[in-house]
Formats: sequence, C-alpha cells, structure tokens
Amino acid sequence: MRKVSRSEAASHTAIPGYADAYEQEIGDWTVTLESDLSDMDLAPFFKGAPNDQCQAHHMGYVVKGRFGYRIGDGVEEIFEAGEAFVIEPGHTPIMFAGGEFVAFTPTDEAKQEAAVMRPNIMKYAKEHGIEL
Repeated sequence: MRKVSRSEAASHTAIPGYADAYEQEIGDWTVTLESDLSDMDLAPFFKGAPNDQCQAHHMGYVVKGRFGYRIGDGVEEIFEAGEAFVIEPGHTPIMFAGGEFVAFTPTDEAKQEAAVMRPNIMKYAKEHGIEL
C-alpha cells in the first residue's frame, strides 16, 4: 500500500477520551493520522527511553488545532493548523484537544518509540480506569 487513510490503515489505536490514531507503514516510513481529544503532556509515556524522551525524527502537518513538543530544557514549540513541522530526537510531545495532524516517522524509529510507549500507556490506562 502506497497510501493511507483512516478507513484502510493497518493499525488503529484508540485511547478513549485522549487520542485516536491510525498508522500504516509505507516503505521505510510510518504514517500516523492522529486526532487528540484532550490536553496532555505525553512525557510520562516516554519513561525508560534515553533521557525519558522520544528518540524518533518526525515530519508532519497540523490539519486542525494545535500540536507541540518540549525539549529537555523546557523549551516548547507549538504548531498551529496549516503548519508543517520537523521534530528532532530528544523531545516529548504535547497534545491539545481538537488537534489533528499527520506525522511521518522512520519505521525503525517508530517501532523503538512504540516499544517504550506501550507499557507506559497501559500503566496510565490502568491507573486512570481507561479500558483499551
């Protein structure tokens, strides 16, 4: 498959009340179509990664609302609808309710990122009574 849509994506991850994401590998890239349903600093989901930060590169485009990230020294960058972005390794994402974006991540890096995030998301869901 050389394209991706919500209806045909290989993977769908829904975290009720928080996020709804669809992913598809295309060649060496993982394409993510994400809708964020609440404001949240995602730093807790990267515990255990080097420096407790995402180590992946991302390129993308904000379709609606806002999306951002924070680096280790606390500096934040926020992207608004209609803006493209490039994010280097060493960050933690910040999501905003009503935000929608498309992101492109090298697949090997996306898999490493997911391996760190999954157990942290499961722990968070259990602690907050979220059924996944």
